Amino acid sequence: MIIAAGLTPAWQQIVLLDRLQHGEVNRARAVHWCASGKVLNVGIALHHLGAVAETISLVGGLPVRSIDAEFEQFGIARKWVPTAAATRVCTTVLEAETGIATELVENAAAVTEAELAEFQSVFRESATAADVILLAGSLPAGTPATYYRDLMTGLDARVIIDGRGAELVAALEAAPYLVKPNREELARTVGRELTSDDDLVAAMRELNAAGAQWVLVTQGAQAVWLTSATECLRFQPPTITPVNPIGSGDSLAAGIGWGLANGDDITRAVQLGIAAGVENALQLLPGRVAAEAVIERAKAIDVESYR
Repeated sequence: MIIAAGLTPAWQQIVLLDRLQHGEVNRARAVHWCASGKVLNVGIALHHLGAVAETISLVGGLPVRSIDAEFEQFGIARKWVPTAAATRVCTTVLEAETGIATELVENAAAVTEAELAEFQSVFRESATAADVILLAGSLPAGTPATYYRDLMTGLDARVIIDGRGAELVAALEAAPYLVKPNREELARTVGRELTSDDDLVAAMRELNAAGAQWVLVTQGAQAVWLTSATECLRFQPPTITPVNPIGSGDSLAAGIGWGLANGDDITRAVQLGIAAGVENALQLLPGRVAAEAVIERAKAIDVESYR
């Protein structure tokens, strides 16, 4: 059993243009809407991979009906915790001529202490039966930075955190199995630029020393890094022409969780995760990754030890 949990989902608009013209009227080739935000992307990817999984998220306002209808159509197990704050709406603009993806991101609104307490209660009800838990996304404005740490405390499941900054640092106290910032997020977390591979590994090892058993860092289409206190591995994704990169990191997290829940070791799980991220980038809508394609692509993900 895998749980995808998070507090900042989104209702996503994907706009296809020939080219974005700043300051001009831009007429879309096509527009698509879908459930998104890190936690929902992870939940959708887990479902498409065939995992036994449940998604838990705060939802509110007009997007709730559309989000739930999409999860109902897929048959995804979910628990929605209602909030008076409307779920944010985000927009991705894809340019056909350039391949550029532009993100217009609405920040998640603040939620009440009672809503945070209800989310924790609902989460705890499911967490005791989970083998792997993925905590995905930033925290709403005003939420204590220790919120993820408090969710994790006392759990037996392996916890993967896709977060950054103060909430990530605080969560290290609860010894997560794996944390997954990207390179820029890691730099902001440790408070310095990471200009070389050695700088990157040193920063990752700081998170290992602070409590994370494994630290995984992505950097777009470049190498994916994985460290523990004693190991350092570098994985090389294939070169592709992406259709839509949004949600690829979330699919990567889902693929790792899926592999771990199936009994794979961490190296194999990361290869599956990278393959899921690649498959996501080749789709228009996030999280629609096929297990067979991911398994096949994972065979070609090269991995090497780094000094």
